[in-house]
Amino acid sequence: MIKNKFIHESAYVSDLAHIGEDCKIWHFSHIRENAQIGKKVSLGQNVYIDKNVIIGNNCKIQNNVSIYNGVVIEDNVFIGPSVTFTNDLYPKVDDWEMSRIKKTLIKKGSSIGANVTVVCGIEIGENVLIGAGSVVTKSIPDNSLAYGNPAKVMKKYK
Repeated sequence: MIKNKFIHESAYVSDLAHIGEDCKIWHFSHIRENAQIGKKVSLGQNVYIDKNVIIGNNCKIQNNVSIYNGVVIEDNVFIGPSVTFTNDLYPKVDDWEMSRIKKTLIKKGSSIGANVTVVCGIEIGENVLIGAGSVVTKSIPDNSLAYGNPAKVMKKYK
């Protein structure tokens, strides 16, 4: 039994998903099989978590976010509204297979602003802030502020 979890009646959570203690899953969200969600995670309205996605502890994922297979999100990460992650650099309808999935890592303490698109195969470092509306096409180093299309490091901290 998971303690203190809240799953709205309109959400669909696979019986094969792993949900940590003290999680909140709001309206119309969909959590697929083998997704791993840590403790104290809040998933806003209409969030899609694909199979095999890993989300760490104490994360906040706002409304209308799509997180696809291949994405790993570490602890204490904020994902703003309508952020989209991709998992295939050259998507097409025909001849698709799992080997096309590229891994993406969002490291601990990072924040991704509203309406950001994160192109797969990159790493967002620890304590990074990505400005709203950015398109992240390359890895961003630890302790950075990045924004734009494509996102570029505008400031380093520490």
